[in-house]
Amino acid sequence: MTDAAAQGAHRARYRRILSFAAREFLKVWWFELVLPRFGMSSIAERTRAPRMQRFAKRFHVLAVELGGLMIKVGQFMSSRLDVLPPEITKELEGLQDEVPAVPFADIRAAAEAELGRPLAEAYAWFDETPVAAASLGQAHRARLSAQDADDTGLGDVVVKVQRPGIDEIVAVDLAALRRVARWAMRVRLVADRVDAPGLVEEFAQTSLEEIDYLHEAASAERFRENFAGDPRVSAPEIVWERSTRRVLTLSDVTAIKINDTDALRAAGIDPAEVADVFAEVMFDQVFTHSFVHADPHPGNIFVTPEADSTTGRNFRLTFIDFGMMAEVPDNLRDGLRTLLIAVAGRDSRGLVTAAQEIGVLLPSADTAELERALRALFARFGGMGFAELSKVDPREFTDFADEFGDMVRSLPLQLPENMLLLIRAVSLTSGMCSSLDPSFNVWDAAEPYAGRLLRDESGNLMQDMAQQAMETAAVTYRLPKRIDAIITRVDDGNVTFDTSALERRLDRLEGIARRIGSGVLFAAMLVGGALLVTPLPPLGITLICVSALPLLHSVFGGRRSR
Repeated sequence: MTDAAAQGAHRARYRRILSFAAREFLKVWWFELVLPRFGMSSIAERTRAPRMQRFAKRFHVLAVELGGLMIKVGQFMSSRLDVLPPEITKELEGLQDEVPAVPFADIRAAAEAELGRPLAEAYAWFDETPVAAASLGQAHRARLSAQDADDTGLGDVVVKVQRPGIDEIVAVDLAALRRVARWAMRVRLVADRVDAPGLVEEFAQTSLEEIDYLHEAASAERFRENFAGDPRVSAPEIVWERSTRRVLTLSDVTAIKINDTDALRAAGIDPAEVADVFAEVMFDQVFTHSFVHADPHPGNIFVTPEADSTTGRNFRLTFIDFGMMAEVPDNLRDGLRTLLIAVAGRDSRGLVTAAQEIGVLLPSADTAELERALRALFARFGGMGFAELSKVDPREFTDFADEFGDMVRSLPLQLPENMLLLIRAVSLTSGMCSSLDPSFNVWDAAEPYAGRLLRDESGNLMQDMAQQAMETAAVTYRLPKRIDAIITRVDDGNVTFDTSALERRLDRLEGIARRIGSGVLFAAMLVGGALLVTPLPPLGITLICVSALPLLHSVFGGRRSR
């Protein structure tokens, strides 16, 4: 294709995406904003489900025909079971499987141009039939040459090759999505809740990283290091000598797909146990490593049969495709920790606090009614798994929606940045676990982890208390020398002062001395209690508990005087 023809095709692609979005925006504006103003809300409500289904089908056709990032957008929409109706998610759930493969002649030309040599020289064998075709590239099985095999210790490999011209297609799609985001911000309902341009930029950054295979290789190495020595998890090794920005060679780790329950049972592996381990590993990625595989769909996770005598487990999870990873900043991780602990403890106020800390709920929100709604939600549905929820009378959900629906819709909610990929990871994880085990209960998976987080928080609190006690003891040690130095300077006549100010300072000094004494007493009782916990548990625990009293006086005793 000539440059002029390519530019014409890109312009046509850009116009087609925008025209599709404009038509859909117009329909939403008419049915959801105009008709209700004229008292015809019932028409909008009655037609909403079939309208959503028709939209999903039209987008499905658009995504398959255009490919590129439109496939990624459809995949994200299909994973949002929490906010999008089933008419949309069900229609788009099989989108990835419909991506057509690139002819092998084009793949060969692209790979040889990147590697700088013919495939026959780079590999001992290269399968022309792709093992997988995705929106941005496709994978082929191959075998390393004898020399490369000796150098790396690997033999069979998988080679990912980017689709030719994908850089230009991604640039066109991102330009169109940025334009659509600006349109969306003109709708007040959207602008008040979502920073659409910010989400598109986050999506853009992820997409650009995903077409840089060297970035993916580095992410795979980091993931391997995070779980080094963990018998539950493994990841492929990278063959750096045969990897570039557009070609990635890695060890062949294909095994049983995580959603192939029949193959799992045939291998003697319990799918329910796989669901539990998968949930644990995803929790670890969020809260321990702050580096999360954001695309954990069935094609990217294998279950490898492997006996482990230390745990009694007969499998491990093997992750592949690290092009889409989510970094979890410290402030977001702390908020998510608070959220998880609150959910596990059915703590409605803690849940509201966590939502504000994460940024989902703005500080201006009136939280009293929200706390009441969450208490009612926990009381009625708390602890239920998906299977139990499916058996609940739909009228109960309707009654709950009637009572609290208006309040929830009026809340100043928003989707903060850095959450797009994390939400995708959580949605896919939840759906995967439920498909492996219909009785999977997210509460049961969260509670042990929340308990561990609570123990970690308690340990951090004790460290902070011990540090404060040491600092107080250090001040106590230095105080007599400082007072003696002041008295010496007064005796020598080197100090002049206002007596009225001195009286106030002496009063404050006396208060400080009392608080220091309390701090020393707290440290002594805490250390003594810790030493007596093992030989004399009742006395040791009593001393530790009572030590809180002098600690409170030491920390807060000076507030009244100020």
